[in-house]
Amino acid sequence: MQGPSYYIPAAAMAAALAFKVPSLVRAWRDPLLRAVCALLAMAGLVFFFAAPPTIAEVNRLTGITNFSAPLVYALLSGFSASCLVLIVNWRGGPPERTRRISRRWIAGYSVHMVLLVVLFLLGDAPVERLRDLDTYYATTPYIREMIVLYLAGVTVAGVTMNYLCWRWALQVHGWLRTGLLIIMLGYTFNTAYAAAKFAAVFARWAGHDWDGLSTDLAPILASLGAQVSAVGFCLPLVCQRLTDTWQTWASYRQLGPLWGELNKVAPGHARPGRVLGWSSAELSLTRRESDIHDGLLALHPYFDRRDHARAYAAATHAGCHPEQAQAVADAAMVTAAVRARLADPEGKIIDSAGTADSPAAEGPRDLMRISAVLREAPDVAAAPGPAAMPESEVH
Repeated sequence: MQGPSYYIPAAAMAAALAFKVPSLVRAWRDPLLRAVCALLAMAGLVFFFAAPPTIAEVNRLTGITNFSAPLVYALLSGFSASCLVLIVNWRGGPPERTRRISRRWIAGYSVHMVLLVVLFLLGDAPVERLRDLDTYYATTPYIREMIVLYLAGVTVAGVTMNYLCWRWALQVHGWLRTGLLIIMLGYTFNTAYAAAKFAAVFARWAGHDWDGLSTDLAPILASLGAQVSAVGFCLPLVCQRLTDTWQTWASYRQLGPLWGELNKVAPGHARPGRVLGWSSAELSLTRRESDIHDGLLALHPYFDRRDHARAYAAATHAGCHPEQAQAVADAAMVTAAVRARLADPEGKIIDSAGTADSPAAEGPRDLMRISAVLREAPDVAAAPGPAAMPESEVH
């Protein structure tokens, strides 16, 4: 793998982090958001500093041969810790327990990073190696231990992530479970990366040359693992957002018949719903619900409990479930009120509202069911008997 193979994913991680920074500033105390940003930052740094051109430049700027080795290994340890902290916070649970587990992982890998630097300082690596340091120095005292230690850290993180994701996946369903399984696949690649590196190092100890596993195969496995894991982390969040948006628009459309009925007499309240874009589903639904409530409030003087009672009795006699019968009765009362309002263009009933013996009834509540009745049986007010009942609701 050459420089672009490292710099492109590093740039992608940097862009994702930049997208998250405003949210992080607004909600700094959110542990899950901090964990996500830490993961993005560590992943981007690993890819950037592991690129051969960056390794050479860092060595030159510091004046220390192979200084990039402990730097990259320490970043890998930090990345491993950030993954574990993210999965712990993502799963949730008692806040104190979550914080305690997160701190343990952070403390453990912090010690791990310090040991990597100490071992490098104790060892001797005078020949610069940009791509094959692991195998070239596999038998060098202290450098050898540093290599084994960093690979052990990667392995522990990979195995632990798979274990945690598997336990969680058994308890959930849907997109979250799919995402967790994809994360497990990604960390299987990461574990395979460590296994390939270990195999090449052990081969050196035995006097064999399996350097290709470390130099050629392992970087590919690491890149695949990072990309697959990123998909696993993002998929549940993106799909859940799309699902929520779709359901919101579905609710918006389902309220259309009721909104249209009220718009006949209260155009000032039931304004035409303007689609504001993909991200405005919640706003559009809120506006439509507000329009409906305003329209019902304007019709309140025209609601007649007698219309409601007659329609409810007819729906019950037709075999409707009580909840559906209530919705049919509400729809009948609304449509009757609309007709009464149309027959009273001067608003005389409104002016006299609140007088004795007013027949006004309590307004309807289950807007979705009422709208469904109006969609399936728009003539419900005219004929509230069996002929007006939605066929799917008559038992």
